[in-house]
Amino acid sequence: MKNPVPIPITRKHTPLFDVAQGVTGLQVMMVNVYFISYGDETGRPWFLVDAGLGQCAKRIRKAAETLFGKHTRPAGILLTHGHFDHIGALSDLLKIWFVPIYAHPLELPYLTGRSAYPPPDPTVGGGALALMAGLYPKKPINLGERVQPFPADGTIPGLPGWQVLHTPGHTPGHVSFYRESDGTLLAGDAITTVKQASLSAVLSQKKEIHGPPAYYTSDWQAAQQSVSQLAALQPTVVASGHGQPMQGESLPAKLSALSRHFQEWAVPKHGRYVDQPARADENGVVDIPPPLSDPLYNFRTILLVALGGIALALLGKKMADEKKVKNKGKGKAKKKKPFSKWR
Repeated sequence: MKNPVPIPITRKHTPLFDVAQGVTGLQVMMVNVYFISYGDETGRPWFLVDAGLGQCAKRIRKAAETLFGKHTRPAGILLTHGHFDHIGALSDLLKIWFVPIYAHPLELPYLTGRSAYPPPDPTVGGGALALMAGLYPKKPINLGERVQPFPADGTIPGLPGWQVLHTPGHTPGHVSFYRESDGTLLAGDAITTVKQASLSAVLSQKKEIHGPPAYYTSDWQAAQQSVSQLAALQPTVVASGHGQPMQGESLPAKLSALSRHFQEWAVPKHGRYVDQPARADENGVVDIPPPLSDPLYNFRTILLVALGGIALALLGKKMADEKKVKNKGKGKAKKKKPFSKWR
């Protein structure tokens, strides 16, 4: 099978990146979406995994056209879970793509407007993104009949060779996708490859194996069992919802270590759901523990939101400057400004 990506893909030139044969990722701010194709013929079917943040539909569509041609659309959209940073562009995409959406049955209440997720926990520590969790969108999306459950046998209609694995903990109906033939694992947020709670780590994209984002994980015992389940697969490549793909001979050992040391490495020392998980069923949230008292939370949040805004502004300026450098020399030559204007 030929590589479905028609051009070399590197992070230096585009947010698209190779994962494995027939699997390409797109980084949208702090989260990844994935494109899975089947076959190598023209017009081959493909699926979108997750839908990133809001206002990103255009970027997702542009990436899809880069990979599969103009006016393309997926055979379906596969959701690992329904947190705001994984379904943000769905409403805009569905105005153009009339395609089925699949999710785990225990995730459907949060995708059909029946229930909100357990509240995020900004007291878990770990960095600015965790502290700002209380400001993230909380309302459920309502996809109505557009979303349907994955088949009970763990298959994906129209995508042979892939398994749907129920990996709860981060959310009740969280799933991961695994291709046994080459050991490719799309872990969603069950495992991350960056310290997602830390803004500096997210900006640097330093590769590290971590558990799920702590500020949105509401059942740590289930999360640990899910990591153990995924580690037992001994995948050759792990691509998660946050961070860059990881592979190599040391990957199984790193996953095994995360599984063994999950309590010390992944579970926060304190937090709303550390001692008591939120309980949910097929209708949504049933019971949640009370919030923890944190009198300094508002002050720290305001401070870190300000610092985070500055960091993101600097990142945007850096990206804009890089784009100017890349486009330098294209089109008509422009009159150079005097040196004094650039100082």
